[in-house]
Amino acid sequence: MSDTGSDKVGDETTETPNPFMPSPEDMQHWASVMGRAQQMMLDYAMAQANPGSTAAANLFDPASWLQNPTTQAWAEQSAKMWEQGAAFWTSLTALKPPFAAAAPDADAPKDKRFADPDWTQNPAFALIRQTYGLLADQLLTTTRTMAGLDEQARAKMEFAAKSMTEALSPTNLAITNPEVIRRAVETRGESLLKGLKHMLTDLARGQLSHVDPDAFEVGRNIATTPGKVIHETDLYQLIQYAPATKDVFAVPLVIFPPWINRFYILDLNPAKSFVAWATQQGLTVFMVSWKSADASMSEVVWDDYIAAQVDAIDTVRDLLDVPHVHTIGYCVAGTTLAATLAMLAAQGEADKVKSATFFTAQVDFELAGDLKMFVDDQYLALLQQLSAGGFLDGRYMAATFNSLRGRDLIWNYVVGNYLLGNDYPPFDLLYWNGDVTNLPARWHRQYLVDLYRDNRLVIPNSLSVMGTPIDLKKIRTPAYIQAGREDHIAPLASVWRLMDHLAGPKTFLLAGSGHIAGVVNPPAAGKYQYWTGDNGAATLDEFVAGAAETKGSWWPHWIGWIAEQDGAKTPAKGARIPGKGARKAIEDAPGRYVKQR
Repeated sequence: MSDTGSDKVGDETTETPNPFMPSPEDMQHWASVMGRAQQMMLDYAMAQANPGSTAAANLFDPASWLQNPTTQAWAEQSAKMWEQGAAFWTSLTALKPPFAAAAPDADAPKDKRFADPDWTQNPAFALIRQTYGLLADQLLTTTRTMAGLDEQARAKMEFAAKSMTEALSPTNLAITNPEVIRRAVETRGESLLKGLKHMLTDLARGQLSHVDPDAFEVGRNIATTPGKVIHETDLYQLIQYAPATKDVFAVPLVIFPPWINRFYILDLNPAKSFVAWATQQGLTVFMVSWKSADASMSEVVWDDYIAAQVDAIDTVRDLLDVPHVHTIGYCVAGTTLAATLAMLAAQGEADKVKSATFFTAQVDFELAGDLKMFVDDQYLALLQQLSAGGFLDGRYMAATFNSLRGRDLIWNYVVGNYLLGNDYPPFDLLYWNGDVTNLPARWHRQYLVDLYRDNRLVIPNSLSVMGTPIDLKKIRTPAYIQAGREDHIAPLASVWRLMDHLAGPKTFLLAGSGHIAGVVNPPAAGKYQYWTGDNGAATLDEFVAGAAETKGSWWPHWIGWIAEQDGAKTPAKGARIPGKGARKAIEDAPGRYVKQR
């Protein structure tokens, strides 16, 4: 955006038009834009004030609507925003050229929020940016140096301060974001109207959209690996995928994804699908697809998920007539897999599982990171209120996870979707991220209290599952433990603790990137890297110090480890083909559970 200034031509000086004020001939157009925006907000407010009404326009009473507290609050806040914005930009028109832009600090860390040149070249915006930076730094420094706080209280205050500074960034307001102003001028207000439409749509659905919800359809252009649902209970469906090789490993693979998310993070599309890749390596792959919770699941607890894991393992063993299976547990399902293995070991049935792979999973929650801030009494009380129907709406969990990376997963999209009016990107990963699942209320509270807050899983015999006291030290099943270097959900240091608590042979692998991209990294993409090292290292620091880096995906390393556990092969026929064994096909993959909301 250009500064207001003057250009000298010969002996004459011509004033450059002020970019912040519309010309007289545009006034009618901008009045129309404001009128359309007001109508959009009015239509939204009417829909909220009269839910389910099919004739809101005929029944609308202006007097009663204006008395609605929500409407009044909306009007007051809108008026304040316009008043403050008009005052700010009016003050700028009083500035006289020439302007002296503030010199950027070469040593300051790069902040992509302020990448637009006007944040440094335009003195008005440079002043806003610098003032914001000073205030943000002061708030964070004050929080970090405040005396008399214990570690937990300080962590909460730092998180709150960081969240506040991110929310108050001038880039998040149309009136103080030069890129937004430029786009509005270039599009003659259409970008603002488009962004307002996006915002009102999201308000109506109660969830921030990262992607066009109509761009993907599960089973059509996402989660498309061929297979059949061959078993189901009230809690999960079991999918068997079609073999992709003439011969397959004799030991099949059962994958337990987290029920906090949809399973198809591991089957996004053929190029990214871990499932498809695993079948191409010769594995017979089974996937658990969890049911999104509803009122009928109000009494579901952790034992039910452990029983479901055992049921899936036994179902596959019986179907293929094999003594054991390989298993994968991702995130919370990996935590649960550890409890399942401990229970099987205590019952003398550990040989049902040949190997266990943990994707970014935790069992020791002492170092569980920012999520530990959501386990105090106030938050648990809030959860109880939000779960009155016996289940927690998945949108609340999505908001919690997004808040851990508010700058990237919230405010970045507020600016792009609402202020700039950008088109939604057709990005399958973002579609999955917004495809939320509901959680059983009793299980969720139990998980937060027993594991995150009280860390009882690592205390021998402190917890019992299905009537059996469990001790992780009894797990001697070979384990492959994968962690993400930049994981903010299951921090690296926390995942490493699996190495301390499992008693069998263990292989630790550190993958580049985080909780999702660190796992979903197909070899063909040629992205990131991974580190392997001394699996007998006493500490994480010792492991990292001696680790060797390898470019690209860690998946080939994992399949090599699987082959080392048992390399025997068998023809891919009979029960190895979905629906051809004793378990007949119920329906095609991905099944109906993953599509239920």
